[in-house]
Amino acid sequence: MAKYILLTNWTEQGIKNVKESPKRLDAAKALAKKLGGEMKKFYMTTGSYDMIVILDLPGDDAAAKFALQLGMAGNVRTTTLKAFSEDSYRSIIATVG
Repeated sequence: MAKYILLTNWTEQGIKNVKESPKRLDAAKALAKKLGGEMKKFYMTTGSYDMIVILDLPGDDAAAKFALQLGMAGNVRTTTLKAFSEDSYRSIIATVG
């Protein structure tokens, strides 16, 4: 299972209907499950991003589908980061050069 971090901002539509945001979060959790993964963490944040989501998904295709389906609803814009665990990081670094 691959790990992804989504940096998320509300669109004008999303903030205008912010009271519906908890229902949309529940739908996003269900979507992750439908794609074979799980939303591990959710944080509402201040600063450059409104929300941060930590996801476990089967791979890049599932992550792309997740981000696209969220974006299609028109309430959020996402930036998706693929995350590597510390063990993966150490393994990658050990093979450099």
